[in-house]
Amino acid sequence: MSRYTVRHNISNVGTRPDVVPEVDLRDGWRPEVWLGAPAPGGLALPAANPSMAWMYSPRGVYLSNTGGSEHVVVADSGNHRVLIWHGIPSGDEQPADVVLGQPDGETEGPAAGGRGPERGMHLPTGVLIHDGRLVVADAWHHRILVWNTVPQNSDTAPDIVIGQSDSVSVEPNRGGECSASSMYWPFGIAVVGSSFWVADTGNRRVLGWRNGIPDANQPADVILGQPDGSSNSENRGGDAGPASFRWAHDIAGNEDLLLIADAGDHRVLGWSPHPDADRDADLVIGQGDFTGSEEWPYGPHTGDRFRFPYALSLDGGRLAMADTANNRVLLWDDVPDGPICRGADHVLAQPDFGSNGENRWTSVQHDTLCWPYGLSLRGDTLAVADSGNNRVMLWRRTGAP
Repeated sequence: MSRYTVRHNISNVGTRPDVVPEVDLRDGWRPEVWLGAPAPGGLALPAANPSMAWMYSPRGVYLSNTGGSEHVVVADSGNHRVLIWHGIPSGDEQPADVVLGQPDGETEGPAAGGRGPERGMHLPTGVLIHDGRLVVADAWHHRILVWNTVPQNSDTAPDIVIGQSDSVSVEPNRGGECSASSMYWPFGIAVVGSSFWVADTGNRRVLGWRNGIPDANQPADVILGQPDGSSNSENRGGDAGPASFRWAHDIAGNEDLLLIADAGDHRVLGWSPHPDADRDADLVIGQGDFTGSEEWPYGPHTGDRFRFPYALSLDGGRLAMADTANNRVLLWDDVPDGPICRGADHVLAQPDFGSNGENRWTSVQHDTLCWPYGLSLRGDTLAVADSGNNRVMLWRRTGAP
């Protein structure tokens, strides 16, 4: 039987008390570190004063521990920049060590506050570190940026631009027709096995390069979600199916499994083994079949129905998913198998699977969420880009009692 702590909500007269699970649904996960200054809550705007510690609507986060070096990387999307912490922060509101996309920690605005796209960004989203290289999805510049080493200094220009012909071009699909070398709102990125994957969201597809992070101007080896490189219709011009996307938004996986969050169809699709060409998915999470695309904005809520799942992270056997519009993170103890997969085992930021309120309809707390948009799971640490609260929260698992 689950045990619950009841805290009366005095800020929302007439609503039910907040019911917060002590252990069972969270499986030992607890929020520990708050990055970003306290926010007004809900979808209210923060003070327009960016700093190395303050964020505005962060949409991506990545935890890295490679070669003995730890980093936290955050796509501070609303400030059009990327923040880097060298080492895992141990205290709330700790300032970042490096800022990219802006000349300093106080400047904001697209294209480095108007200086230009050579060092600037426009709504960066996906971030990762792989083999010591930093990769950023510069979504509204329709390109991927690569630094060959993780920058130690702020305002460092990228070494490689993927998806555009040069470092100053920023038009969707290179200013022309969709192709295997172009992008339109690339939101999510991942290295899975030996392949590099990009959720090319505006083109309703996912691009894959078999031999890791590609060179500039290298066309994709694999295109998922469309019959060819020039097509970009939503759900292939029809209803949702086992080989289509509405808004492919994030990617995760392991050597045997590739998972793609199709946020617009409120589901996750999976391929096992990895696809080497466009083909039907082997499993679906979040819908009753491969043709379902139903949104679940109202109760009763469960652990197997979603509303705009924007982010995924898989580490070992554990899967985390940001069920964004339901203001929660769902966790599976092991990778779901299919073809129609079971619901989540645990829920974070809500008292139960039937609740979905922004910040649980109360004030911003360490353990509440408002539109979580990005995730990174590494062992017993989970980083959540809590976009609506203008912060990143680090959760840690202390072990279920």
